[in-house]
Amino acid sequence: MKAPPSVAVVLAAGAGRRFDGTGHKLEADAGGLPVVVRSVAAAAAAGFDHTVVVWGAVPLRPILSAYGQTRSVRTVFNPCWADGLAAAHRLGVDAADALGYRSVVVGLGDMPAVTPEDWQAVARCADSPVVVTRWADGHLSPPVRIQRDVWGLLPATGDIGTRFLWSARDSLLVTQIERGGSGQDVDTVADLDAVADRA
Repeated sequence: MKAPPSVAVVLAAGAGRRFDGTGHKLEADAGGLPVVVRSVAAAAAAGFDHTVVVWGAVPLRPILSAYGQTRSVRTVFNPCWADGLAAAHRLGVDAADALGYRSVVVGLGDMPAVTPEDWQAVARCADSPVVVTRWADGHLSPPVRIQRDVWGLLPATGDIGTRFLWSARDSLLVTQIERGGSGQDVDTVADLDAVADRA
């Protein structure tokens, strides 16, 4: 099923310093596929007109190409990847702006448990300027839909991104979409094992 007009943005630029395994977490195996490939493939399969992957610490194009993902996504390099999430978010919305879209749906490259249906559910909801996923355990995290009129509220610097829009902007209307999955991101080997078990 095709998602409504929007751009999917997968943020995958960080150093992954908390990961206690071998290599970078984005390259680690999650049920037979690298973490980042599984994450990007879900976004690409959700039916967006465009999927943008923002990379930095790890050259992702060879990894994505090896699994056939570069045919359906465009990659954008974040030269400020060491400075935190804010710069990556900015590159994502800039890409959507250049393509002429009025909304983006932002996800993370270290969330391989997110499905195409999760991306679509967030993309379809236009009830408010910000739409965030509420997972089965109650926590809020990406995918997050952000309309153009609030892109300017995203932090310009630092290591905070869309979370700022639902946790620090009390006057901003935010819709929560309930999804039955875990929304598990991969920070540690234990996280990776939990995701792999469900893959």
